[in-house]
Amino acid sequence: MELLYFAWVRETVGAGQESVDQPETVRTVADLIGWLSRQSPGHAAAFADPAKLRAAIDQRFVPLDTPLNGAKEVALFPP
Repeated sequence: MELLYFAWVRETVGAGQESVDQPETVRTVADLIGWLSRQSPGHAAAFADPAKLRAAIDQRFVPLDTPLNGAKEVALFPP
């Protein structure tokens, strides 16, 4: 899956995009954010407060509880 980060999320993570193979336990955007927050200190800082994030799956805005269901691209950004 390709992840895209925008604005302060990109600056805090330290990259504008990355490719990941998420574990099977990561089923929703919220699960993905939780998993990503454990990947590095930059990720932890960027994803510390999921309420400050918005998401899009395959270029469609979605709530954070949306299932990933084989998504090819997830974008995470501030509102």
